[in-house]
Amino acid sequence: MPIHFSEKLSTQTPALLMLLTVAPAKVIRGSQILTQVSNEITRLGHRPLIVTGNHTQKAIQSHLQPLLEHQQLQFALAEYTPDCSEASLKSLRKAAKEHQADVIIGIGGGKALDTAKLLAHQLHLPVVTIPTSAATCAAWTALSNVYSEQGAFLYDVALDRCPDLLILDYDLILTAPQRTLVAGIGDAIAKWYEASVSSGNSDQTLIIAAVQQARVLRDILLQKSAAALQQPGSEVWQQVVDATVLLAGVIGGVGGAQCRTVAAHAVHNGLTHICKSGSIHGEKVAYGILVQLRLEEMIQGNQLAAAARQQLLKFYGEIGLPQTFSDLGLDCVTLGELQKAAEIALAPNSDIHRLPFKVTLEQLMAAMVSTTAPVDNKDSIHRVSTREMNEQVEH
Repeated sequence: MPIHFSEKLSTQTPALLMLLTVAPAKVIRGSQILTQVSNEITRLGHRPLIVTGNHTQKAIQSHLQPLLEHQQLQFALAEYTPDCSEASLKSLRKAAKEHQADVIIGIGGGKALDTAKLLAHQLHLPVVTIPTSAATCAAWTALSNVYSEQGAFLYDVALDRCPDLLILDYDLILTAPQRTLVAGIGDAIAKWYEASVSSGNSDQTLIIAAVQQARVLRDILLQKSAAALQQPGSEVWQQVVDATVLLAGVIGGVGGAQCRTVAAHAVHNGLTHICKSGSIHGEKVAYGILVQLRLEEMIQGNQLAAAARQQLLKFYGEIGLPQTFSDLGLDCVTLGELQKAAEIALAPNSDIHRLPFKVTLEQLMAAMVSTTAPVDNKDSIHRVSTREMNEQVEH
């Protein structure tokens, strides 16, 4: 029977189908461990196809060499660019078939790992994830995001299991720019702000546990991120890396799709259609948290959201996360581009509809240009006019 790869799946599952993909089958973490994991990979296969990016391959060649020279493994390398896209996946399926691959290994950032996981899912092969940065929890999750060749988010695919093996080598993570860890902090801390809104009132045991884990994750990041960034490679740095790569993945695994994303990730998805370059995933998500909190202020008059936004603005300033369009490299965004991003964030199947209130296009656009607005206790619903939106996007 022929296998068709064009179906577009979603994280949504029928109400009666309670499928949880909680964790990788095995997680190995430590320093300089790539020289010690070859036997674990041979348990899964002997002809790995390594999915990575050209830049990553060059940057970590010396770290990979002991692994590549293992006599029982016959490697083939394949690049995933451009992006985790349908074109990339088609090319990689061909490469895997030609190599007669029996295991897929993803090495790199979130998009490389998403590509490797989805490729393995399509070919019914085991998959190993080896993150080279702490920018996302993609090494852990049973989910892949698919983008256009221009980098615009298209859809996500819920996978039938988490990776068979996750290898977290702290020395490998240290090779990445510090900006990637900062972005990972932004992506991970969103778990609390999104899960508490979408699932905070749930009476289901596992969802309650996931939401509380999200709160713990937030507290760890608020308390330890600044120190971790000042001391790369230290114990506190490793704790923050564990939080962004591992604990963030646990929350989605235990809580399921409803604990993953709300408005922050929806805003990210919209921004990918207007951001040509300049910002990375976790940076857009971090900005999206501010937008979500701003919506809660504007539409519900929520003073707790207002206080949380002010707390995050201070935190973002300390560690270098974006607070405005300008910080995302969108200094010259037009009102039309702003509207396009907002329309995509409000698409019928968007996670933004997990908010406990409806959001109009104008309200979302207003929130997107007022993320740093002061809290007005006299008028908690701060209104942003069309004229003010024009002024924001022009300056």
